[in-house]
Amino acid sequence: MIQRLMAWGPVILLALSAFVFNTSEFVPVGLLAALGESFGMSAVAIGPMLTVYAAVVALASLPAVLLFARFERSTLLLGLMALFVLSHGVTAWAPSYPILLAGRIGIALSHALFWAITPAMVVRLAPQGQGAKALGLLATGTVLALVLGIPLGRIVGHLLGWRITFALIGLMTLVLMLGLWRGLPKLPAEKGGSWRSLPGLLRNRALMWLYGLTTLLVTAHFAVYTYLEPLLQQHFGYAPGVTTLMLLIFGGSGLIGSMVFGRYQANHARRMLALSVTVVGLSVAVLPVVGAHLWLLALLCVIWGAAMMLLGLSLQSKGLKLAPEATDVAMAIYSGLFNVGIGGGALLGSVMAARIGVEYNGPMGAGLILIAMVPLLGLFRARRIVPMSEAAHP
Repeated sequence: MIQRLMAWGPVILLALSAFVFNTSEFVPVGLLAALGESFGMSAVAIGPMLTVYAAVVALASLPAVLLFARFERSTLLLGLMALFVLSHGVTAWAPSYPILLAGRIGIALSHALFWAITPAMVVRLAPQGQGAKALGLLATGTVLALVLGIPLGRIVGHLLGWRITFALIGLMTLVLMLGLWRGLPKLPAEKGGSWRSLPGLLRNRALMWLYGLTTLLVTAHFAVYTYLEPLLQQHFGYAPGVTTLMLLIFGGSGLIGSMVFGRYQANHARRMLALSVTVVGLSVAVLPVVGAHLWLLALLCVIWGAAMMLLGLSLQSKGLKLAPEATDVAMAIYSGLFNVGIGGGALLGSVMAARIGVEYNGPMGAGLILIAMVPLLGLFRARRIVPMSEAAHP
């Protein structure tokens, strides 16, 4: 048992690191009102702060991976985590909104590199033949961020102030850094790709369809999810505790999506992706109607949360398979576009909520997911063609 734990130790530490990185990224969703109040802004007005964060990740992911392509991975990871900790100190201290943004930009820069290199790292660190399980553990860190990180961050923020939330995230990361410093072996850069990989990736038709699909789906989701707090509290009139509960239910349901992925992905990858896209689209479409009934809202959060986790895992898994020789570069582009979706969704949702009403964000998100059926069909068709091409040209 101890030997097994030691063998999986680095992967577990990286999964916990994924927890703090994802918690930091998304915890402002549950603290928009508190953040806005500190700087004399409304929750909707401060929402585009997520857009700034996502834009930095989107713009920095690929250049950062190319810049550090030859760096030994464990040292690189510890360096970006140090930046993450320092930036949380700035965020927690921020006396003004511009300084808050500066801290968030520092966090975003470290985030950009973290998610570009860690999927390949956990596969390399896992025991022989356990790469898929290692990716599942990394995804569990994401689930825990939604299950515990965001709701607990919201609770701490409301009880002790949002600054304490960010300070605690920084402190947790520092502890994880010490563990990784002691337990992470040296990992020379390999199969991460370089700028020479870009033309080949751009010619990978299936990968291009995947990138377009990811951008549209994430934009649709975050145009709705980012403004769940004002929808529930301002439009439907629920107490703040209901928002916390719904975020907790949504995040916890991600465990269902993770379990479904682990059990059926190997033999039903295409069906899992199509199912998750359809369910997420239907969920955001009916939210403005279902939201008026608390028990239906809770049920919807279960279904929506499970489908969104299944969707994220399916997209990431497919991205890793489509670029085995340039994994870090391909995942940097994927992470960048994922954050284009987060930022675009936050911005689009803010405009929609301010000009028309937050209750219309759901139908708008459903419309975007309907458009996403085009790259989804393109991806399925390309995946039928690619293996034949590879067989003809070994």
